[in-house]
Amino acid sequence: MSSPKALIQAWVSAFNRADAEAIAQYYHPDAVNHQVANEPIVGKENIYQMFKNEFEAAEMTCIIENIFEDGDWGILEWKDPLSLRGCGFFQFENGLIKFQRGYWDKLSFLRMHKLPIPNE
Repeated sequence: MSSPKALIQAWVSAFNRADAEAIAQYYHPDAVNHQVANEPIVGKENIYQMFKNEFEAAEMTCIIENIFEDGDWGILEWKDPLSLRGCGFFQFENGLIKFQRGYWDKLSFLRMHKLPIPNE
C-alpha cells in the first residue's frame, strides 16, 4: 500500500491535469470531501461531479509546499500561481481517501477567476 505522501502526490498530479475521472479514483465510495468554504460532498460519484464542475469553471494548479504524514493521515500545504494558499487534510483507508478537509480563501479565488460571488 502506498504512503499518504505518495497518494497525495498522485492526487495532485491528477488535479493539475484537471482530470476529474482520475482524481475520483483516489476516493473511497463513501468518502467525504469537506472544503471549509463549502458544504460537505459525500460519495465518490458526487466528489467526481464536484471536480468536473470546478475544472470546467476555472483553471487551477496546485503547487506542493509541504506534505506531512501521521499514520493514515496526510497533510498537504499548497499554493498556486495566483498566490492563493491552502491546506488539505486527507484520511486514508486501504489506500483511498475516506475523509478530506480543506482550507483556502474562497472569496479571493472567486475574484481572481472572475466567478460569481454569492450574495454580492
